[in-house]
Amino acid sequence: MKKNILIDVERLKYPRSGIANVCISLIRGLDEKLCHFNYTLYGPEKNIPATQSDFKIINWKFWQKKIKINISSFSLIHVTHQLSDYFHSKKSNQKKVVTLHDLNFLHDKSSARKIEKSKKLVQKNIGNADAIVCISEFVKNDFLKNKHLFILKNDVKVDVIYNGLIFPENEVFSSDKKYEFIDHKFILNIGVLFPKKNQEVLLNLITGNERELVLITSSAKSEYKEIFLEKVKKLGLEKKVHILENVENHEKYFLLQHCESYCHPSLAEGFGIPPVEAMYFGKPIFLSNLTSLPEIGGDLAFYFKDFLGDSMRKTYDDGIEKFNVDKENYTVKLKERASKFSYKQMADSYEELYKILLD
Repeated sequence: MKKNILIDVERLKYPRSGIANVCISLIRGLDEKLCHFNYTLYGPEKNIPATQSDFKIINWKFWQKKIKINISSFSLIHVTHQLSDYFHSKKSNQKKVVTLHDLNFLHDKSSARKIEKSKKLVQKNIGNADAIVCISEFVKNDFLKNKHLFILKNDVKVDVIYNGLIFPENEVFSSDKKYEFIDHKFILNIGVLFPKKNQEVLLNLITGNERELVLITSSAKSEYKEIFLEKVKKLGLEKKVHILENVENHEKYFLLQHCESYCHPSLAEGFGIPPVEAMYFGKPIFLSNLTSLPEIGGDLAFYFKDFLGDSMRKTYDDGIEKFNVDKENYTVKLKERASKFSYKQMADSYEELYKILLD
């Protein structure tokens, strides 16, 4: 008889977020496999994709933080985010997997109160976990360095499973929107306007030249967004910076298809989905050399060694020249590298882990 597994995909509440994309990728990957288990998905039913397999759904409700749902029929619970508010407890005969995306709250100048609050929530999730899955070697190493902050099971497994993406079947996209910058050379960046994403340094790359900057972001207001816009104004770059909010996937792919490059100068990144998407489209990628990003780009990316204007511009100009000299070869290799981060590989790895824990 197949054992029952519950997967917490509550983060599908935020359907355009990176974690939501990972949840959808995991669902699709498991759905396309010859499943060894009976899967139940816990999350907002309206945002859970339809499946061919007989996956059951427990619809998320906000009050379930307080009034917990019955999980006694499940042999294993997979919590897909370390800050989940659900499934903190389990029975002794149940197994638990927690995906750890980052410990950024320890490094991003958070207040002591926020650090303590986040630490307590992570503890509730991983304290009784049988396996902790880190989404990159960087996250694993960071966790092991800070393992002393948490009380864990003696025999807990700590593994790395990279996030997997669903790549578009089409390679050519069109748009009904009239983007004024589409025929210009533009640099693309995708991510919430937030200090750790460090988008303001990209203004260095469009100062004193004809390039423009396109940011795909959410509509969430933030103090950093105001600072960023003020800097744009101060530098007189209002006509060269384009902020697009809550962009649908097909529009994002259209912009990836037409950009000159993708730049991701992030200061803290547990994985980095947008650079992988850009690699799939064969675009030159420029990354910070911090945290997990060198794992993603490998030797095919160009890295900013610092964020000073002259240095960044030299890295960019040299990288674009090198890419264009050998464009066909770079394009093939970038797409090959992106394919290593596929949803099928991720689903295979998770199901193998489930088997190990339940055997």
